[in-house]
Amino acid sequence: MAGYLDRIGAGKILINAEPLSYDYVPEELVGRDEQLQQMAGIFQQINDHQISCRVAITGNVGCGKTVLSHVFSRDLQRHLGEERALKLVHVNCRNFPSKAQVLQRIVTHLDSRHPERGFGSGEVLQSIRKQLHGRNEHLLLVLDEVDHLLRADKGDLLYQLLRIDEGREIKGTISLIIISQEQVLDQLEGAVLSRFGQSNHIRLEAYQGTALTAIATQRAALSCHEGSISDGVLRTIGQRSAETGDARVAIELLEDSIKKAERAGRDEVIANDVRFLAKEIGRTVEPSIVVDLNKHAQMILLALCRRLRKEPEVTTGDAEKLYRVVCEEYEEDPRSHTTFWKHLKRLEDLELIESHISSRSKGRGRTQHLSMPAALPGAIEKRLESALKGK
Repeated sequence: MAGYLDRIGAGKILINAEPLSYDYVPEELVGRDEQLQQMAGIFQQINDHQISCRVAITGNVGCGKTVLSHVFSRDLQRHLGEERALKLVHVNCRNFPSKAQVLQRIVTHLDSRHPERGFGSGEVLQSIRKQLHGRNEHLLLVLDEVDHLLRADKGDLLYQLLRIDEGREIKGTISLIIISQEQVLDQLEGAVLSRFGQSNHIRLEAYQGTALTAIATQRAALSCHEGSISDGVLRTIGQRSAETGDARVAIELLEDSIKKAERAGRDEVIANDVRFLAKEIGRTVEPSIVVDLNKHAQMILLALCRRLRKEPEVTTGDAEKLYRVVCEEYEEDPRSHTTFWKHLKRLEDLELIESHISSRSKGRGRTQHLSMPAALPGAIEKRLESALKGK
């Protein structure tokens, strides 16, 4: 009976799972050299302490908008070195859609002891300015999924950030990168657009098969034993994921193909591993959406992931029981029933879970059932566990 354990440790392909994470920022960004050059051109005067820069990055899901901003920001910080101290702050506006939330996120990145309440937006902006000037730092602010902020705020915060140095001798406080799936510049009012610059727009097209093959090849080389995945299999991954143009689908296909091969006891991925899984790949999630969730929202989502990997749906009553089990695991007191429901609503608003009502038999009322898009439970479970360990 225990012979099934003999397979553990055999036929290993994967040696480092980190490059297969959506959060991973590679040293070299495959397929976006032209866009990195464009950004360098826009920021070419950033080493002048009086200069602020701004750029808008748009494109569909999985085309590399967020990782482009991360790679460029990191490389820019390295390039400037001591010439100009650069503070990097990344805010996902899907999680923090209001002006107050974004400002609080920025100021607590700069000073973790800054109070969360009791200050108006003007006072928080003043605090941000003082902190940056006091340390002689320049803030490079990335507002990801900024369309959520624009719907709530109508561009007012962007206008204030772009005017933060107006009437002051010291200039060059903030540079700005905004990211969106939509043509975000069309949503900006004239006063904001004139300050932002219509020409500072980088539109990312969906990845083609050759670029997706190159991405899969890069991640395989970083994560797997040499020779465990052939060029032909990597081309298959590129071709299959080209149907979506989504780099995350390519990475997910690679990871799941490795798992399938290892479960079969093989030390090499074959093309059938990819073909079998290609039909099962679903939607993916921005990494920061999961990381930035409230701790108890993360624990609720983790509880759902663990059950929904095995079953298609779960009742809200069972979900609350599963959440309490996770609370015990992480030595946390569970929140009230009302708070639990608020977190469920938040997860549904973020499109991380789905719900539907079904009638119970024998007139006993109606039951709410929860489910998730097919690929999500396995894709985000490890990310949630990692985030919870850090909180």
